[in-house]
Amino acid sequence: MNNKILIFDTTLRDGEQSPGISLNFREKLEIAEQLARMGVDVIEAGFPVTSPGDFQAVKTIAEKIKGSVVCALARAVEGDIDVAWQAIKEAERPRIHTFIATSDIHIERKLRKTRDEVLKMTEEAVKRAKRYTPDVEFSPEDATRSEFEFLCKVIEVALETGATTINIPDTVGYALPLEFGELIKKLVARFPVFGKEVVLSVHCHNDLGLAVANSIEAVINGANQVECTVNGLGERAGNAALEEVVMILDTRYRTIGKRTGIKTEEIARTSRLVSTLTGYPVQPNKAIVGANAFAHSSGIHTDGMLKDRTTYEIIDPKKIGLSESRLILGKTSGRHGLRQRLIELGYKLSPEELDAVFASFKKLADRKSQVTDEDLEAIVFDELYARGGRYKLVEFVIQSGTNIKPQAKVALKTNGEVVRAEAVGDGPVDAVYNAIDKIIGLDTKLLNFSITALTGEKEAIGESNIRLEIGGRKVGGRGVSTDIVEAAALAYINAINRYLMRQDAG
Repeated sequence: MNNKILIFDTTLRDGEQSPGISLNFREKLEIAEQLARMGVDVIEAGFPVTSPGDFQAVKTIAEKIKGSVVCALARAVEGDIDVAWQAIKEAERPRIHTFIATSDIHIERKLRKTRDEVLKMTEEAVKRAKRYTPDVEFSPEDATRSEFEFLCKVIEVALETGATTINIPDTVGYALPLEFGELIKKLVARFPVFGKEVVLSVHCHNDLGLAVANSIEAVINGANQVECTVNGLGERAGNAALEEVVMILDTRYRTIGKRTGIKTEEIARTSRLVSTLTGYPVQPNKAIVGANAFAHSSGIHTDGMLKDRTTYEIIDPKKIGLSESRLILGKTSGRHGLRQRLIELGYKLSPEELDAVFASFKKLADRKSQVTDEDLEAIVFDELYARGGRYKLVEFVIQSGTNIKPQAKVALKTNGEVVRAEAVGDGPVDAVYNAIDKIIGLDTKLLNFSITALTGEKEAIGESNIRLEIGGRKVGGRGVSTDIVEAAALAYINAINRYLMRQDAG
């Protein structure tokens, strides 16, 4: 194989396993389409055996995505593999990814099996997957805590039965870069087919903050596929961040000598889309895609930047799809100007969707002098995603003051009917939430709540992100408005709608 490093994106599978994330059908498809547009080699669309909703999402992605391999995850169990194939069989390039644990702690305490049973299950799983598709990936879960010789035996069985990709997971983020690099180096020496007839992949978790470092060390030592997620989403502390892996290889090509096929100009757009749809904000100082990644405040830094950008920037922001200048829209802007700017931002809306966004844009333009790109993206999210679902906010009224117990009157529309309720609370937001609870009739527990200004001016749009626990399930919600109480209400309703959609999907 050449010097290309394959990018295997698992945002829709491992990323969605982050607490509180529950993507609906349309959101998953939109992310998959953007991943394909960005040039991701393999899209792990989901774990189809987990629910009918996930099965249908994987199936639709498989039918619609072109260019990228579409992969479904399956345990080393006959039923899982059969369901995975049913979900992806219409894909242009289908792959089944099956796995079983190989560390003694997992074998004995989780699987409660013997090493011989694990070897047998590996053989049977790869054989069954191979009956359906020639492209089969196998992962020995918790590989970095597995005894090396047994790990090699399992890999040998998987190769003998037809696996075309072997993935080495650092499942709990335990390895140090030097250790992980040495493990990959030893496996390449043991199995000469790696990097040639068989792809050697790595899947690193970030429990110790080393997922990206371990992935790069693996590439240096012979791995030629990296499994990662947009914005580093994933179980616990997350996975290796796609944007960081890609831009390290691009920026340090002269040193490492490896590149990906990712269209880097799509990185910022992809990051924003995933953040918007998952409700997981990107921390400002996040590498590559954080709001401050290309911001300069220090006098020394700004002086250097004015003289030569490369004094304090090792990546041109245009390289990842950012612009150093913004088109500002206002109340005199027309529909054509709005549509063109949305296209430039990556949004292709139907005429009906554009009408809804344009109406909200005009309302916002009357309330603030300038409408920025962040404002437009917030409006698009609000109109296309946050306002969908079983319940829609019609209106609310708040009474609050120094010596007044906050009281809220709320009206929601559901099934064509407007339902109203009143409630008091410890503050205006609490009062609104209590009124909504009276209408919804669900037992909710607020786990996390935040309000953030999306832009810097005093008329800025406020973004509210919340996490709820409903019926033992955690779900996130997001709302945007120039009124922070309305933003909080929209986030609450969005979380409830997501929960109800997930319940309806099974």
